[in-house]
Amino acid sequence: MPSNQPWCHGNLTRSKAEDLLSKAARDGSFLIRDSESIQGAYALCVLYQNCVYTYRILPNEDKKLSVQASEGVPIRFFSMLPELVDAYYSPNMGLVTHLQYPVQREEEVEEEPESNNLPPQLPPRNFAANDVKDGDLKSSEQGSKSLSETFLMRLQHMDLTSIPEEHQIAMQDYFRTSICSDAEQLQSGYPTLPGLKKLTMTICKNLNSEISRILPALEVFQRVLDQQLSPGIAHFPKQMSADSGQFVSFRLEQLTKLLYSIEDKAKSSVFESVGFDGGHRNSLIPPVTFEVKQDSLGISTKMFLKVDVESGKLYFKKSKEGPEDKYYVHNKILQLVKSQKVHAKLAITMETEKEKTLRKEFVFENTKKREGFCQLLQQMKNKHSEKPEPDMITVFLGTWNMGNAGPPHNINSWFQCKGQGKTQDDTADHIPHDFYVIGSQEDPLSEREWSDTVKGVLRNITNISFKQVAIHTLWNIRIIVLAKPEHENRISHVFSDSVKTGIANTLGNKGAVGVSFMFNGTSFGFVNSHLTSGSEKKLRRNQNYVNILRFLNLGDKKLNPFDITHRFTHLFWLGDLNYRVEFPSTEAEYIVSKIKQQQYQELLSRDQLSMERNDGKVFLHFDEEEITFAPTYRFERDTREKYAYTKAKATGTKYNLPSWCDRVLRKSYPLVHVVCQAYGCTNDIMTSDHSPVFASFEVGVASQFVSKQDLNSAPEGGIQIMNCVAFLFTKSKTKFFIEYHSSCLEKTVKTSEGENMEHLDGSIKVWFGNLVKLTPIISDPEYLLDQHILICVKSTDCDESYGEGCIALKAAQLCYTEFQITLTHHGEKTGTLTGGIQLHTSEGKPTEKLYDFIKVEKDDTVTSKGKGSDTNKSSIAQALDISNPSYMGVSFQRGNVIDKGWSYSMPPRNSAVTGQGSKELKKGDVGSHSPTGKPLSPLVEGEQPSEMFDNPLYGSMGKGPSRGKDQDHQQKDQFLTPDPFFTSSKAADSDPDRPPVPTPRIRSFTCSETKPQPPTPSTLHPSVYKKPVMPSRSEGGMGPNRPPLPSKARPGVPEPQITKPRDYRDSSELPIKFRPPVRPGQPQPPKDMYTEVPKPPRSVK
Repeated sequence: MPSNQPWCHGNLTRSKAEDLLSKAARDGSFLIRDSESIQGAYALCVLYQNCVYTYRILPNEDKKLSVQASEGVPIRFFSMLPELVDAYYSPNMGLVTHLQYPVQREEEVEEEPESNNLPPQLPPRNFAANDVKDGDLKSSEQGSKSLSETFLMRLQHMDLTSIPEEHQIAMQDYFRTSICSDAEQLQSGYPTLPGLKKLTMTICKNLNSEISRILPALEVFQRVLDQQLSPGIAHFPKQMSADSGQFVSFRLEQLTKLLYSIEDKAKSSVFESVGFDGGHRNSLIPPVTFEVKQDSLGISTKMFLKVDVESGKLYFKKSKEGPEDKYYVHNKILQLVKSQKVHAKLAITMETEKEKTLRKEFVFENTKKREGFCQLLQQMKNKHSEKPEPDMITVFLGTWNMGNAGPPHNINSWFQCKGQGKTQDDTADHIPHDFYVIGSQEDPLSEREWSDTVKGVLRNITNISFKQVAIHTLWNIRIIVLAKPEHENRISHVFSDSVKTGIANTLGNKGAVGVSFMFNGTSFGFVNSHLTSGSEKKLRRNQNYVNILRFLNLGDKKLNPFDITHRFTHLFWLGDLNYRVEFPSTEAEYIVSKIKQQQYQELLSRDQLSMERNDGKVFLHFDEEEITFAPTYRFERDTREKYAYTKAKATGTKYNLPSWCDRVLRKSYPLVHVVCQAYGCTNDIMTSDHSPVFASFEVGVASQFVSKQDLNSAPEGGIQIMNCVAFLFTKSKTKFFIEYHSSCLEKTVKTSEGENMEHLDGSIKVWFGNLVKLTPIISDPEYLLDQHILICVKSTDCDESYGEGCIALKAAQLCYTEFQITLTHHGEKTGTLTGGIQLHTSEGKPTEKLYDFIKVEKDDTVTSKGKGSDTNKSSIAQALDISNPSYMGVSFQRGNVIDKGWSYSMPPRNSAVTGQGSKELKKGDVGSHSPTGKPLSPLVEGEQPSEMFDNPLYGSMGKGPSRGKDQDHQQKDQFLTPDPFFTSSKAADSDPDRPPVPTPRIRSFTCSETKPQPPTPSTLHPSVYKKPVMPSRSEGGMGPNRPPLPSKARPGVPEPQITKPRDYRDSSELPIKFRPPVRPGQPQPPKDMYTEVPKPPRSVK
């Protein structure tokens, strides 16, 4: 695109183009930008009557350009864009109006170069002899002469006492004469530099002969390692030692590579010979003993619990050195239940010899010890599991700006999550993570040096030789991903890429590197970025973030309409983001005093990243664990006691106030399991002015599914999406359609054009009334409930995305569910989409997951901050499928993220709700505190209250009032009715011959306390829609339907005397059959007062 033209805007985003045209506010205003859907094409954007019309400019095979204008207008071809624009200044060319006023691009304030971040100066280019003119020859002679004098002068100022005299003479001769002859030969087209070669051969004379002497022996050694164990003669390439005429540097490089190769192969051979593969079963975790207290008849007794991960046993001992005769094997330990009231309390449920369960409660020394015990038990269960594939892994993420200095000898604390903040207990030191992802900035080491350093540290800590999945470097920005050897065959589709955001977006001193891969059926993305520095350059950092989103090419290439925030089940973003604390420079000492007192809240309230996130400008729908550690920048090197917040520059003193520059954020699909176990920084690594930051996550993963059913005989599954209405923030005058993408579908599915219903100033309402039926490749619920549908709203004129979102199929596990998702594009909110979804699967029971092993128990007597609360919340928790607390309304950061991203509805009115509990279920207030009890802001307009769920690594969650407002838009009156074949109703539970149905998975989180709230009128069709609830900040998806509250959770209702809930899985007694499915809106027959845990019904064939 010709950049000198005023109307040329290059890779400008669609939304920014609309903003510029709106500011112009004159009919006929226009600009041309790059197409977002077709590479090499352009988009002509024209303003007319306050609406933006977009026309594609497409190149043909001959690179001729043509405009896709109105039908009936002859197509004209142009060689250049200026020629095309000149032609369309004329009227009646098929556009809504002829071009009149070019809109000029806004000037960007370029980043100033930073002297300490610029790369080494590049050597002069080589030119062929026929490219050099006579004048250039004279100047080159003068240049080489001055170069000779410069180097000779430098040599005179060097200390040469330790250098042999013959070497001194050789260097002087080279700088005096040979360097000039080398320069002349270079100008003549001979770049061999014989003078330099002669000098190095002279200096390295003994080294060269030594290389020639030792290389043959090393090559023979390598051959022996390369040969198979069976006898035989192999053919080998020419020996490197035979060619002594090469540069010494080349031969040294070959020698170094050979030594590395020999080292790796020798280690591999030795490891294999002793059966050591570095995997789970060879990483030795020593037995750990915990001192606990157990209450018996009101008397507290000291006990000791010894966890032996390797043998798979949990010992109960009365004294630390006592006998180990009483123990339980791993498969007899059924569940760990954490108390919310007493943070250090844990209940252990075990199976006794008589096939009965035994529950014992213990109080640990502190919460951190309890967490260490739980992690060890989980590791034991995982290690001795009979499952062929894991359903949960742990991921370590570390980011460190190394300050162009090498690391110290010991950096173990970084990888063990030791230091400040949310850290792990010492008992978890030897538990290895499945993946280690390390991002570094201003990294002075080579890839090989850094990789070997990290692998060596992990080998010392875990006794495992980790495999390198990928490493990618952009100047001094680097990311490396390491995995346990046992996962090597589970990793596929590895991609890496980088984006430069330095000066003029062409220098790599700032930018991002990323790696993505598939782990069985789960996609992972990791981004390490180093953004623009300087407290005043917040907007430039925001633009860096958007550019990285747009241009970092990772993940599934079929998902072209989606940026990286939608391409991965789990996306982790780490690095030196360089956002600062926004205080005047005069407040520097005040900031330091607050840090010394560990009073971070006031400083965090002025953290630029938190403020920009709250305004929806960057990291929309990302989560960050709460920061409880000191600012990681800017320290004096070799100490962590003093911040060096002033820096002398030519323009004056520059202030770098202590700030949380180094961060780790994440974004996951809705309703997936992800828990942060650690987030902090080290205290003892002091070679840089930044402290390394660590984070640890427990992540649920899906396996490469192999159905146990016969695919030919299994009933075909189905997904129905209906009643979709999109509200788009755009002035574009066009038609829209929806695309559905998913790995569980055979192909992308497109809808027909939607009906534009309202066109308000700056927004449009689009009705997609047609029912969309999606056919999954596998109908087994074990597979389908882990899948997600990606949604993209596109324009018909340019096939460009106007917003993307995501729906979790798990949300429709119980019955027809309504959803509302936030649409985003290039990191900004572009609208909302509401609709309904139904899921039909074959019969099957989802298996228990490893992360179901640990649960959180809501104590009946818990009250939060003096507020009233309902009792028996565990009853609610038992019926809820809760995973990924970040998508169930929990806020992990200090700030108030306004846009939660998605919501789901209650069951349709009068449809399948038991007894009187449905009345209670319509009520509810939002628990508006963070997991540490800090208040959050109320929800914004258009959002609904959601029930909140605690992070089990914290204590009990506080409460505060937070009211949602009614939605500001009305749905279309005519709604499609859910298919009775798909509709699940409670009536199905009363069929006697019905096969057993799976119990909802109970995650390691439970519902927080909620208090009654008056019901609000629905704005939708009463029989189909109820007000959605806005849980959390994902880009899309829904949660499972809420079951009715048990009667004892309702004030004034006596608790029914039920000793044990009925479980149809263990009983042949099933309710009566042959009752037709009930449509939403039909009255339900009253049920008895027996309250049971609702089970997710399946539709009957």
